[in-house]
Amino acid sequence: MLPQLTGQVFLSDGGLETSLVFLDKIELPHFAAFTLLADELGRERLKSYYVPYLELCAEMSGAGFVLETPTWRANPDWAALLGVDSEHLRAVNHAAAQMMCSMRSRWAPRLSGPMVVSGVIGPRGDGYVANAPDSVAAATSYHCLQAEALASGGVDMLSAVTMTTSAEALGISLAAQRVGLPVAISFTVETDGRLPSGEALGDAIERVDALAPPAYFAINCAHPSHFAGVLKRGEPWIERIRGLRANASTKSHAELDASAELDIGDPSDLAQRYRGLKSALPNLNIVGGCCGTDWRHLRAVRDAWGG
Repeated sequence: MLPQLTGQVFLSDGGLETSLVFLDKIELPHFAAFTLLADELGRERLKSYYVPYLELCAEMSGAGFVLETPTWRANPDWAALLGVDSEHLRAVNHAAAQMMCSMRSRWAPRLSGPMVVSGVIGPRGDGYVANAPDSVAAATSYHCLQAEALASGGVDMLSAVTMTTSAEALGISLAAQRVGLPVAISFTVETDGRLPSGEALGDAIERVDALAPPAYFAINCAHPSHFAGVLKRGEPWIERIRGLRANASTKSHAELDASAELDIGDPSDLAQRYRGLKSALPNLNIVGGCCGTDWRHLRAVRDAWGG
């Protein structure tokens, strides 16, 4: 059983791609962080990104850490745009998993809680637009390559993040079953609390849970103000949500897409919103960040959560 399921507090990192592009001024073609795995300089830059988050976790008594691979866009369609063939893509995902496993070996002795290496699988299309195929079978077949490569690299679990449709999420959950790994399914929502597909968050969770239940669900790439209103007490699906990686900005996906500058929001306000969700999400115990967040936001979230 995954240690996250015991209810222990787990931290994770923030907005990897936005931090690299806007704060570190690193060029990421098609927002693909996995391109940095191509050389030693890039790999060292990736590893150094995670360090402040691991240090925050080391300072928190009893906290575990979910160490996620930089493979959000390491799937066939995005790889093709970058001139990466399927054989190289498998190798990239495998290498990303092994790099995170190596980091765990170095950092686990410094933490008082367990470390879990999670292989990230992003949407086939744009994370802000529901443009993936509606076919569950097609999604399963499509995402199996990445799931297999991450599994071969030694990850403990898979994470399907920024899911815009229940069909694609369900396909990844089935792909995870095929490779014998637990999976977390994380949906993104618009400002009305619905998925970009128009599906209600609860309906999407219940559809996936009915056919291929993941280890747990999460929400990412949305500000808490966008979904807090749909978290109604007493709904059984709410108890299945354990993870949250929120955006720093209150802007919509369309506004963020059109923005040339990073909106880091208010770290203190974001942290208090996380804390305020404790009653609405009784099983929430895995917290990280998404677009626009960095170690400063996670420090504020950590401190507010502990308080």
